[in-house]
Amino acid sequence: ENKLVVVVGATGTGKSRLSIDLASYFGAAEVINSDKVQIYRGLDITTNKITEGESRGVPHHLLGVADPFSEFTAGNFRAVAEASVKSVLTRGNLPLIAGGSNSYIEALIDPGFRSRYECCFLWVDVAMPELHTSLSERVDRMIGNGMIEEVQKFYQKNGDYSRGILKSIGVPELHGFFRSDDDAGEEARMKLLSEGIDAVKLNTSRLACRQLRKILRFRTAGGWRLHRLDATDAFKARAAAEAEAAWERNVVAPAVSVVTRFL
Repeated sequence: ENKLVVVVGATGTGKSRLSIDLASYFGAAEVINSDKVQIYRGLDITTNKITEGESRGVPHHLLGVADPFSEFTAGNFRAVAEASVKSVLTRGNLPLIAGGSNSYIEALIDPGFRSRYECCFLWVDVAMPELHTSLSERVDRMIGNGMIEEVQKFYQKNGDYSRGILKSIGVPELHGFFRSDDDAGEEARMKLLSEGIDAVKLNTSRLACRQLRKILRFRTAGGWRLHRLDATDAFKARAAAEAEAAWERNVVAPAVSVVTRFL
């Protein structure tokens, strides 16, 4: 059957996590990445690529495949993503398309694609105040995991931040810090670093707002039937067990029932 599931949502809402939960539940499923910075090789921490452990053995496609310094367009994505969808279906498995780049998803799922494939749309939504807090904490975790050191390897004094992986949030914001030399003095450099980190957090939150606006447009102008899954309680919960229970109850369980009916 030509059926596939598309998971949309703003950055940091848990799209990858849900797609892995669904793949684990349904068994014969594979994830196709539709995130326009994760498609490039490199900067795994900065672009928040899923780790080996997090993927729980679920096959992932289009992660870290493109040359980081060339531009991978929505048209490029459409070609490789449809080829991936076909190969997953040929193996008798369910394709799960997941990622934050709505322009990629829009390019792929045009009327022609919709006439060939039946799509089920899941939308992971988190109330903005909770999401902003979580995104800020995520940036702190990424820095703890070595993001600054990772970006430094990609630093180019005259880098073109309008193409390829250099567009990733976390790269342009830290340019000022990397450009300053030791002569600037420790205090001045730490100030540049702190300003850079604040800019990463602000730009991540702004991205989430833009992505949400686009998803709402899909629903109204695009006429896509989006099944909204409210993950807010899982983000509000302070205790890990409580957050886990809220995620299972409010996100995974309703998603499983929507997909079961769809299949």
